[in-house]
Amino acid sequence: MTLNDKKYDYLVVGAGPYGSIFAYEAAKRGKRSLIIEKRPHIGGNMYTHTEHGITVHDFGAHIFHTDNKEVWDYIRQFADFNGYQNQVVANYKGTLYNLPFNMNTFYEMWGTKTPAEAKAKIDAQKADAMAAMGGRAPRNLEEQAISLIGTEIYEKLIKGYTEKQWGRQATELPAFIIKRLPVRFIYDNNYFNHRYQGIPVGGYTQIFENMIMHNDLIDVQVNADFFAHKDEYLAEFPKIVYTGMIDQFFDYKFGELEYRSLRFEHEVVASDNYQGNAVINYTDAETPYTRVMEWKHFDGLADDDVTIITREYPQTWDRTKEAYYPVNDEKNMQIYKSYAKEAREHQDKILFGGRLGQYRYFDMDQVINAALNDVRQEFGVSADFNFAHDTEK
Repeated sequence: MTLNDKKYDYLVVGAGPYGSIFAYEAAKRGKRSLIIEKRPHIGGNMYTHTEHGITVHDFGAHIFHTDNKEVWDYIRQFADFNGYQNQVVANYKGTLYNLPFNMNTFYEMWGTKTPAEAKAKIDAQKADAMAAMGGRAPRNLEEQAISLIGTEIYEKLIKGYTEKQWGRQATELPAFIIKRLPVRFIYDNNYFNHRYQGIPVGGYTQIFENMIMHNDLIDVQVNADFFAHKDEYLAEFPKIVYTGMIDQFFDYKFGELEYRSLRFEHEVVASDNYQGNAVINYTDAETPYTRVMEWKHFDGLADDDVTIITREYPQTWDRTKEAYYPVNDEKNMQIYKSYAKEAREHQDKILFGGRLGQYRYFDMDQVINAALNDVRQEFGVSADFNFAHDTEK
């Protein structure tokens, strides 16, 4: 028996959003796919499970938010979404501030009550920062952030969190990482300024189950390592959709790309309400984790006597860890350009997609949009994906 004994049209490497959408859309067009996933579950980093009546996001908080109506309509074919809006609280050495930066934040920090008062405070700090730089352009993330928001907000709400997230001093990070900062001179704690927002009732895993687990043209194998049989896969499958690390696919021939990884610490707490908010960011340098999620506040479905929290710890990536965030600095992007050129030379046989396959930070809506666009390119379909529900609801 060969690896492609069923005469699959596609081998899809990775059962996350990009690979699952591609296989689902290929099946609608009569194409057969085998999905292999190295982890023991489908859904990639969007995987969720239910415990004590609480939906837990195993790999960090995933709040769906987009202005792309096609993407919003597409994802709602597979699950019902609630109306959750993320309202983050920042804890800086025991003092709490609202995020993103808005009139509540400015009042908590300075006691300012009007937009004019807040703007004057920020502008004065920005002017001092620019004067200290002698009028030159910011050279690093710290200077860029201070030039946008001033010293005090940077020191309390950006510096420590960012340095933990990236594992580097802010003065060692490139300025382009922060092109702009969300500043609202209104009393609005909605973290994402997008029209469509929510979380699927019952979690994200059902989306992938509905996409790929009940389709006669899609087979799924978990705990399956592509690299254990790479040569056989390449020889036997007519086309491969690859969503893993692009540098690993090419045996790191141009060098190893950098990533950041994460570690999650889940805890069941004997309390009906641990922190009073879904997400609290810890923005000081001393606290080792960046944020704490309390999952019952995302959908309100839970037992009364317990709650579940997750602490999120950024960590240095190595080949034994999951790669979460590409480090898109100048050095890594030069390396990636060589891999991207190599990928183009194999595009008739291999399609590279997703966050790791394209070495880009994608939000969920962006990876879905990228997958739909690649489906159009692959199959020559129109912009209408014929959604099987009322798209106006």
